Amino acid sequence: MSVTLSALIQMLLKAGAFLILANEIRGALLAAPVLVAMYEAGGTWMTLWLGFSVLAGIALSVALPTLALRKLATVSRPVA
Repeated sequence: MSVTLSALIQMLLKAGAFLILANEIRGALLAAPVLVAMYEAGGTWMTLWLGFSVLAGIALSVALPTLALRKLATVSRPVA
């Protein structure tokens, strides 16, 4: 029973790591069109503000799961 549970947890951790990596790649793919649109719009203040807002939203959607995972890793670590 313990071996099966350990294998299941290990599989779930690997799947979680893969999903975080996929989330990072998704963030980079979402940022590229925003940067291109900012360049094509000529860099007006409104364009820069909207671009910054969109990029900050993408960064939060990518960074928050990573920070949450790190927090969970430090909380679940046994004290030795």
